[in-house]
Order: sequence, then C-alpha cells, then structure tokens
Amino acid sequence: MADPRAELGLRGERAAERLLKRRGLRLIQRRFACSAGEIDLIMRDGECVVFVEVKTQSDDTHLAPYERVTREKQRRIGRAARFYVTNLRRPPAACRFDVVSVLLPAGQKPRVEHFPDAFIPPAWD
Repeated sequence: MADPRAELGLRGERAAERLLKRRGLRLIQRRFACSAGEIDLIMRDGECVVFVEVKTQSDDTHLAPYERVTREKQRRIGRAARFYVTNLRRPPAACRFDVVSVLLPAGQKPRVEHFPDAFIPPAWD
C-alpha cells in the first residue's frame, strides 16, 4: 500500500501543475533531485525558469501550506536550482522561486493558491 503522505504530496503536485499550466507556464521537469536538494516542479514562464515548491495538506488546522517553506527549505531549493542552472547548456535569462499551496480537504474540491516570486533563497545572487 502506498504511503498516504506521499500520495497526498503527488496529488498536490498534480493540482499545482494544472493551475500553473492554465496560467501559461510550461512544464520542464517534475521532481528534480540532485545531491544539493530537490525541486517539486521546474516550469518556464516565457524566458524565465520557475522553480516551484508545492506544499500540500489535507486540512487547514495548522499553518497554511505556504507558511511551511522554512528558510532552510529555501536554502536547499536554492542549492538545487543553482545545480540545475549551472548544468544547462544555455543559462536562462531569469529565474524565480514560486510556492503553490494546495489544501485537499476530504470530499471537497482542492484549494490551490499560487505565490509567484515567493522567496529569494539565502545566498542566491
């Protein structure tokens, strides 16, 4: 049987991807992982590469999902993004870091919120 938390996370990532595609972003890669860290979605918005952290939960009794992107998590995403960018043949014109908050209450329609340019990772120049 699948891990319920992993399944919840995958459902959230799919909901986030659908929303971002409706807003005109194009998918580059899902679940990018390297020794520096991982990134849920890598998208393109025109000439800008967008690194997306998806935070999903089934209820809103705790912090909102986007509030759980800690400074340390931002640092890890930034390291993974730097690794990704430095391994491209042609570096992108611009990069940004978005957060998508997904609330999946049982038996209800998902609530998906997009926060463009949500953070700049520590030490990202």
